[in-house]
Amino acid sequence: MTQTAPTAAKAAPSHEDTWVFFEGAIRRYADAKLGLMTHALHYGTGCFEGIRAYWNEEHNQLYVLQLSQHYRRLLNSAKTLLMTVPHSVEEMCAISLELLRRNGWRHDAYVRPIVYKASEEVGVRLHNLRDGFGIYTCPMGAYVDTAAGLRCMVSTWRRIDDNMAPARAKCTGIYINNALAKTEAMANGYDEAIMLTQDGHVCEGSAENIFIVRDGTFITPPATDNILEGITRASLMDMVREDLGLEVVERSVDRSELYAADEVVLCGTGAQVAPVVEIDRRRIGDGEPGPLTMRLQSLYFDACLGRNPKYRDWLSPVF
Repeated sequence: MTQTAPTAAKAAPSHEDTWVFFEGAIRRYADAKLGLMTHALHYGTGCFEGIRAYWNEEHNQLYVLQLSQHYRRLLNSAKTLLMTVPHSVEEMCAISLELLRRNGWRHDAYVRPIVYKASEEVGVRLHNLRDGFGIYTCPMGAYVDTAAGLRCMVSTWRRIDDNMAPARAKCTGIYINNALAKTEAMANGYDEAIMLTQDGHVCEGSAENIFIVRDGTFITPPATDNILEGITRASLMDMVREDLGLEVVERSVDRSELYAADEVVLCGTGAQVAPVVEIDRRRIGDGEPGPLTMRLQSLYFDACLGRNPKYRDWLSPVF
């Protein structure tokens, strides 16, 4: 049976009443306050993670996907900004699960931890500033269309280079680069942007990693092409090799290869596994979601929903 994407989140109470973790304690969202002078607000001095949780009605269970892997990446991001996270990976995982339990989400949800420079003072720097840490959760439905396929454009905005800012890290300030590309694409009638490196190679979407498929081989840009080292990307690479029995190649990808690809797929925590059917008004393949992409999507959603015992170690049950 064909697996469809998880359903969108149901209506939820006001976020003001939800439980969050802030300044070392679990409290109501409405009681978590930041000052107008907070350093991170002015200078983008923060880093974050996006973590999905999938509700399985049949199991009566909420499964959090790759929880510890996300927190390990958060620690690496924090290092680049000279920030210290006051909790271990295990502690942050436990806090996240407790928040999801307290909020009682029984639909797809999202976990957003953030580390930031919390000092209330003016001055461009990373040193001699207090670090803050918080986690909130909220309902999470589809970020992009994972069924019909996406229409993309190659953005005029180039992906920020690792010599300018740490492209591998999920730093808040860097995302202005992604926001410019996304808004440009949508203003021009497209669903999503594809960004190039400074030397013109394919990098990633505005919030997704990318694969192209040519002659049965999945090809994805390497980490050295300024991509975010995606957790979903790594998971799909394993699935392609182990479940589809196909090769995955990491190499630089030219722009013209996008147009010649048999299939193109964007992936990430938000986008999940999203087929691309058009780029720069050129049809990809036959203009429909590709068969390998849809097989991979089905495998991925089965894993996320706890339906495949092989990937149970990806999941942290909440209840």
